[in-house]
Amino acid sequence: MDWKKITIAAGVGALAGYIISDQITRRQHVSPEKALKIAKEAFKQQGPVSGSWIYMKPEQLVKNGLDYSVYRGGVTRTVDGVNTQYEFYVDAATGTIIDVAATEASS
Repeated sequence: MDWKKITIAAGVGALAGYIISDQITRRQHVSPEKALKIAKEAFKQQGPVSGSWIYMKPEQLVKNGLDYSVYRGGVTRTVDGVNTQYEFYVDAATGTIIDVAATEASS
């Protein structure tokens, strides 16, 4: 066999493998655990988080006329001695926080 052909074939195979791997990685969703971590880090910038949760299955959300596949979750923070709960939506494809709303307050 000709070493030149083997080297070229190996190079083409490696390049094809890299391209396929890159395409697969781009199509994967952010894991729910990572989405929760992103949201908690954002809330921690404003103060400590005392509790959190997230639904493990993505759901559909229409916001400003756009459809998103999102993870829905929540965090609890103590603000001025009052527990405040927030619900958030994180884009499952990018990890971007799309919406946040305070849900209730309790003492």
